[in-house]
Amino acid sequence: LRTATYFFIFLNLSLAVFEEPAVYPLPFLVTSLVEVLCLLVFFGRLTHFAKVTLRNVFWKDTKNICIIVAILLSLTDLAIYGILRIYNVKSIRWSRIVRPIFLINFAESRQIRRAFRSIRNTLPEITYVFLLFMFSLLMFSLMASKLFGERNLQTAEGLPYFKNYLEIVFDLYVLVTTANSPDVMMPAFDFSSWYALFFIAFVIVNTYIFMSLFLAVVYNNYKKHLKVMFG
Repeated sequence: LRTATYFFIFLNLSLAVFEEPAVYPLPFLVTSLVEVLCLLVFFGRLTHFAKVTLRNVFWKDTKNICIIVAILLSLTDLAIYGILRIYNVKSIRWSRIVRPIFLINFAESRQIRRAFRSIRNTLPEITYVFLLFMFSLLMFSLMASKLFGERNLQTAEGLPYFKNYLEIVFDLYVLVTTANSPDVMMPAFDFSSWYALFFIAFVIVNTYIFMSLFLAVVYNNYKKHLKVMFG
């Protein structure tokens, strides 16, 4: 039963590759039949579990409620999507986001639930570091707006450079990953090479210091909660 459950969970999650918009598109009838089959297996597994569990215990278990709700939502979404498709009305399969619930909440997925529980317990403790990082990002964005926004600079595409505050925040957020480096600083660097110091300082503070601190806090707290959970 465990192997069969895992197989159909994997099959259900894999449908996203074949449903519109798909990497390898298959007819809607095929994907819908496979999904219905998976949902029937999940319902059968849940029914089997209910047979060997006391009724009051079964209905008090949040995991079982989550699975039932996920099955109902998936069937409702599938029916609505199918009807709209008949009338050539374009829509999306919003129930895809509930599919990981089957992976987490079945009794066979105890280890996965423990990992998710550790992540959930870790989140409040890393919030402070994340807020400090966001504060640093917003302050650097404000400085960039004052430094470059009034210089009437333009990007290579001829667009205004660092004029909109939200766009500045996004560009500097991407710079934390260095994905847009050095392109993001070239208009300022062409105006004055001294402006490169601003971007160097930003990368040192946010990429090297904050990201290392963030990773250390996440790792240490996750390890602590995992150790407590496994005794």
